[in-house]
Amino acid sequence: MAEKLTDKFIEKLPSPLSGNKITYDGGHPKAVSGFGVRVTANGARSFILNYRTRSGQERRFTIGSVRNSRDSDGWSTQAARDEADRLKRDIDLGKDPLAQLEADRSQKTVGELCKKFMVESRQTNAKGTADGYQGQIDNWILPILKSGTLVVDVEPENIQELHSKVSKDGGPFVANRVVSLVSHMFNRAIFWNGSKRDKGWALINPTRGVERNTEHNRERYVDPKDELVRLLKALDEHEDKQAADIIRLTLLTGCRKSEALNASWDQFKFTETKAGPEGTWTKQSHHTKQKRLHHTPLSTPAVLLLMDLRTAAEAAAKAKGAEVSPWVFPGRVREQPREGVKRPWEEIRTAAKIDDVRMHDLRHSFASILVSGGNSLEIIGKLLGHTNPLTTKRYAHLFVDPLREAANRVGAVVDAGKAPAAEAGEVGETAQ
Repeated sequence: MAEKLTDKFIEKLPSPLSGNKITYDGGHPKAVSGFGVRVTANGARSFILNYRTRSGQERRFTIGSVRNSRDSDGWSTQAARDEADRLKRDIDLGKDPLAQLEADRSQKTVGELCKKFMVESRQTNAKGTADGYQGQIDNWILPILKSGTLVVDVEPENIQELHSKVSKDGGPFVANRVVSLVSHMFNRAIFWNGSKRDKGWALINPTRGVERNTEHNRERYVDPKDELVRLLKALDEHEDKQAADIIRLTLLTGCRKSEALNASWDQFKFTETKAGPEGTWTKQSHHTKQKRLHHTPLSTPAVLLLMDLRTAAEAAAKAKGAEVSPWVFPGRVREQPREGVKRPWEEIRTAAKIDDVRMHDLRHSFASILVSGGNSLEIIGKLLGHTNPLTTKRYAHLFVDPLREAANRVGAVVDAGKAPAAEAGEVGETAQ
């Protein structure tokens, strides 16, 4: 059925008893083939366009609802007819408006990308790492890139703008970390897009080519001859004994702060030998998705510290008639480890007069002591739990002093074997 469609004509069209009925446009020079109005049993009216693709497939595209007193945002008949005419021209060029609409609906937003990424991150990363990612997303990525932006619409210019804004408000280091996180997220999105059941993510990584801020690796080590003495004294004198022990464990093992805070008794194994107590710490690597176990031997002072802590924990539990906490450093919340040592560490480093030292620098100091003892980068990497040898190479420059000492030892031996000056002269005359 074809009629000249007008606003008044459409308004008077009766509703079918069930389903829907389509009245097509026709009977006038400006009629558009396939353009019509659909009326449902409940009285809803909308403009549609029937068309065939180049492959011969028949499709129906809904342009939009009819404008009326209840829907002022709907389409007028003439506006809908013009839109149908435009769509027909696109169809003649080989386009498929319905397929494009379906593709657009499958496109994911930046907000969805962040949400899916964080679900993965919570499963594969340490809590501290995942929390850090969430902070960057909440503070920078979503406010600047906008949650509703389609992932496919994010361009390198948008990432450069993000980097510039974070550099200004958060600093150059933070800006680089934020862009690195976005890069990681888009790499995951490209991977997800390869799934037949999960389309609409990303085909390219827009962070490629974005200029980053120049960074200089921080190299701060605690001087064992002076600063370490003051630090140990401050640890002994601080009232928060648990915090002091956490810092001692970090010093003695080179572990990450999060590893010390989340240490549990089932990670440690102690044995008695003729030479004294020995121990091993088995912990998970937070740098691999496989969560590979990292076994590291403990020094005697570290073993003695942990054994003292265990003895004290058992005595305290017995006095309360309770079980020993599974955590080496229990927190205030029952069955949870201690969350942090920020304030005690600030007080301790102030007392030790090393205000510019971070707790993570104690890990660097552990490595520097190993280097000064002549240990190889391979050994240092294994003790620190590095999964990437390049991470350990940052300590290579520290080998200058032990190498110089080794060279001087050779020089001393050679120098000790030199003949006296007089004898050297006689030898020279004999040679002539």
